[in-house]
Amino acid sequence: MILFWTLVGVIIAQRGVELAVARQNERWMKDRGAREFGGDHYRWIVLLHAGFFAFLMMEVIVFGREPAPWWPMPMAVFILAQAGRIWALTSLGRFWNTKIIVLPEAELVRRGPYRWISHPNYVIVALEIIAIPLMFQAWLTCALFTTLNAWLLLKVRIPEEERALEWAQNNEESPT
Repeated sequence: MILFWTLVGVIIAQRGVELAVARQNERWMKDRGAREFGGDHYRWIVLLHAGFFAFLMMEVIVFGREPAPWWPMPMAVFILAQAGRIWALTSLGRFWNTKIIVLPEAELVRRGPYRWISHPNYVIVALEIIAIPLMFQAWLTCALFTTLNAWLLLKVRIPEEERALEWAQNNEESPT
């Protein structure tokens, strides 16, 4: 289980660094007149991600899940997702955040993976939510959190982000 605890520890540390960067970016953007959207659902995003790790750890411990014999395949997907994450975040630079924060009239980022897809980091998160549990045969975590994440992204987060980006491009009065 060294693989499991090492991986979980690395990911949690990575998320901590990302949250620190997000806070810096939030201050930088708000100092320049940025507005935050979707604050009402942000707690659900945080709960989903924290719940994912809690549920994953519980499933592995309670049901004695072990690394799958084919764990290198989902690990490869996870590693590729990490490369994609770095590419997406660095492409956005100071505009990247875990919250929906937009700067009025800022140029929409169209470099990196954003040349081809509007929300690459959400695709990356979806891949992680599938790949990490599959490495350890945590079928319940995989099924439950893939479903919850898809619903939250498709029904709440992405529509809210699209409204915020439209507002930023048009610099209208904030709808929220």
